[in-house]
Amino acid sequence: MAGHEEWSVVFYRDEHGTSPVYDFLRSLDAEAQASIGWAIEQLRVRNVQAREPLVRHLEDKLWELRRESRTNIYRFLYFFFTGRRIVFVHGFQKKTEKTPRREIAVAHARYTAFIQREGGE
Repeated sequence: MAGHEEWSVVFYRDEHGTSPVYDFLRSLDAEAQASIGWAIEQLRVRNVQAREPLVRHLEDKLWELRRESRTNIYRFLYFFFTGRRIVFVHGFQKKTEKTPRREIAVAHARYTAFIQREGGE
């Protein structure tokens, strides 16, 4: 696609420079990492055009990337940001029917911190 700027993936970093999302991803077994890596690449290519079952809108600007590996279900929460960036702010293993409020709250807090540091919306 000549003339079209590629989308990029960014993992949220806290004020100490560590990335809890990336660290969570790296803590998973190789099969889960490969499966989630594939899903992240699909999202990067499809970006705002991605739909269920790959992604689902949660609330406000937050979306979730959905992935299963063996008997585990994983969610990676993200938002779209200026400059064609997909910013992953939280990752967790899902154990309940609905996405727990506490997981969404973590993502919202990191979203707010990212926006304050980066500026813009």
